[in-house]
Amino acid sequence: MFKPARIQDNAQVEGPIVATGGCRGEAGGPGPADPLAEARERLRRFGPRALSDAELLGWVLDARAGADPFAAARGLLATLPLTDLAAGPATRLAALPGLGPARARRLLAALELGRRAAVPVPVAGLLVRRPEDLAGVLRDEFRGLDRERFIALYLDARHRVRALETVSIGSLNASLVHPREVFKPAIALSAAAVIVAHNHPSGDPRPSGDDLELTGRLDKCGELLGIALLDHLVVGDADITSIREYGWPAPTHG
Repeated sequence: MFKPARIQDNAQVEGPIVATGGCRGEAGGPGPADPLAEARERLRRFGPRALSDAELLGWVLDARAGADPFAAARGLLATLPLTDLAAGPATRLAALPGLGPARARRLLAALELGRRAAVPVPVAGLLVRRPEDLAGVLRDEFRGLDRERFIALYLDARHRVRALETVSIGSLNASLVHPREVFKPAIALSAAAVIVAHNHPSGDPRPSGDDLELTGRLDKCGELLGIALLDHLVVGDADITSIREYGWPAPTHG
């Protein structure tokens, strides 16, 4: 049985990145003749963990041979930490010096692939008996986001996850959600039940009045469709709150 609980727990340049200045030591001697080749050899011998953040980022952004092919990547990391780069969005990244729309898309795609490869808990087939079973998935889905994202998990009759879908991505403090966007995939998947979740960028996991009102609407729609809404989880910085435990909204009529 599913038992609710609180879970503890400037210019946009699209060409190659090529630095204009050379790299020299304190004694005035020349730096490495081909830093790109040197980094490539370390990658071949020791793998990607032997490379610096700037070298990895430079390759994602299509670094080319030059006096210092990773200078632009280092400058970008000095402007924005790697964790903030991963948070996007694309329009914000595209405005950073040395990026532009194409590179911003490439960077976000690479970071998302890395995130998916590091997912600690497989989603498909996950058996959900209580909210704690979703803690790892939700932490990973909402990590580093600076705006609200609303997701839905679609379960079979045994409460195993069949799919996870993003329903909407909102502003810094609000996410607009329509019930049809939640239940349309549920119908297509022949799901027996749904769990919805969203994050609070403020870090406070307490449900708002709007969260409770939306939960009541989704519950009513699920009842009409014969697809149970098991819970609505609100993700904060440290805790995840189950609205089922917090106080399920009273049924609405009319």
